[in-house]
Amino acid sequence: MSNASSNFLTWAKNRQAHIEQVLEQTLPPADATPQKLHIAMRYSALGGGKRIRALLCYAAAELCDTNANVADAAACAVELIHAYSLVHDDMPCMDDDDLRRGKPSCHKQYDDATALLVGDALQSLAFDALSTPGLCSNAAQQVSMLNLLAKSSGSLGMAGGQAIDLSAVGKALTQNELEAMHRLKTGALIQASVLLGAYHADEKLVAMHTYAQAIGLAFQVIDDILDVEADTLTLGKTAGKDANSNKPTYVTILGLPQAKQLAKELYTSAINALAPYGEKAQRLRELAAFIMQRNS
Repeated sequence: MSNASSNFLTWAKNRQAHIEQVLEQTLPPADATPQKLHIAMRYSALGGGKRIRALLCYAAAELCDTNANVADAAACAVELIHAYSLVHDDMPCMDDDDLRRGKPSCHKQYDDATALLVGDALQSLAFDALSTPGLCSNAAQQVSMLNLLAKSSGSLGMAGGQAIDLSAVGKALTQNELEAMHRLKTGALIQASVLLGAYHADEKLVAMHTYAQAIGLAFQVIDDILDVEADTLTLGKTAGKDANSNKPTYVTILGLPQAKQLAKELYTSAINALAPYGEKAQRLRELAAFIMQRNS
């Protein structure tokens, strides 16, 4: 392993441990009433996942010299939104999956009603974290960050993408239609993760948009590839789920070789967007490579 790779992995592990601590402190304690709900919230949000959205937020914050407290709140908020989306996605009325991050999905560990409330509560907590009074010295900036998070997670973002995904089961989509869906379902929150970390750095936002859009789409292409190539134990969720559910994916539309080529092209686009920022954007470059090389 090269020194550069070792340094990145050390940085990533430190950031992952840090956001785990932030989430631990942000979530209500397990013994607070209603206990079952709070225990289930902690079960769903803690101790799992690669925290890629938080890592993207922290890497963008380092590039743009964002205040540490603001970066923590933003990283916490996107991870809570992501956790809520997974809880709801796994429910029988949605993607109906019994396994998440190598353990029973929330609705399997508890029950459907609890899982529904867990998702609702995690979503609310995300906005609570980002709306803390005095978090930003510029109140207008803080409101803009909240607006970005709301749009990226609502019907014009992640939730809208999921609605399109559910309606697309069994249908033949074009590549453009599939891309439009995933720019909402997966890409919107990944893009928000980057932009929230960099939100006050106006001169960098065009590059951040380009990077985030490309790497957000690449993330989904890799996800579709892994659904075909990886096994359930490695993924921590049911392998082959998309094919079994007759969902359109980049692999079913393009074929495996072309899907891999598309991922490489998107990666190159993301890297090229960072060219003006030299070594200061190295963490974002490394995260793009990490997303490309992930196996789960």
